[in-house]
Amino acid sequence: MKIDSRESFDEYADEYDRALSRGLALSGEKKDYFARKRIEWLRDRLQNSMTSVDHVMDYGCGTGSSVPLLIDILKAGTIVGTDTSRKSLDIAAREHSSDSTRFFLFNEYQPDGKFDLVYCNGVFHHIPLSLRGAAVNYIYRSIRAGGLFAFWENNPWNLGTRLVMSRVPFDRDAITITAPRARALLKSGGFEILRTDFLFIFPNVLRWLRWIEPSCAGLPLGAQYQVLCRKPVAFE
Repeated sequence: MKIDSRESFDEYADEYDRALSRGLALSGEKKDYFARKRIEWLRDRLQNSMTSVDHVMDYGCGTGSSVPLLIDILKAGTIVGTDTSRKSLDIAAREHSSDSTRFFLFNEYQPDGKFDLVYCNGVFHHIPLSLRGAAVNYIYRSIRAGGLFAFWENNPWNLGTRLVMSRVPFDRDAITITAPRARALLKSGGFEILRTDFLFIFPNVLRWLRWIEPSCAGLPLGAQYQVLCRKPVAFE
């Protein structure tokens, strides 16, 4: 079943990092800074959770650049990366292949309800509105009961986000999704919403102010947000 329209990313696979870097230049940071901070933030939110995150899916993994961070920061034991861009997956397999990592097209991987965590960053704004429900359902069926979904997206209420996206070729025609709409989408897909956090308020030039960002995470100011949700545990 087709659930994503990212096949067009084949044409950007080789140039993805350079194209993204041109957009992110406005922030004064490279993509690695944001990637690491997202996963560190997720790790810190999970510290008081009893949920194991040994078995992780990177939904819309692209060229697999988050895989080393998921292993290093979350201590994931096994990772499955899924995407619709065969060329991106070829790069991911070449650069991040190991005994504990595998990469599949969405249609090649059948959800089996075994993942402790699905991580997803900046994917849903590329999915047509009519297919987003199916994408959530695919993820829901991939997660075990009590497992978690870390849904990261660009915050369209942030001016800096809009400026960055306008400079990135594959983001210019994207249909952004606000945090309230994301929560509604995830709830309709059966998930329990645990929390919503906004991150990345200050660019590098104002990095001395970043110490206050954690205390502002509940305000819709950051360039990105995470909706952390859980697949309910069924009780007999």
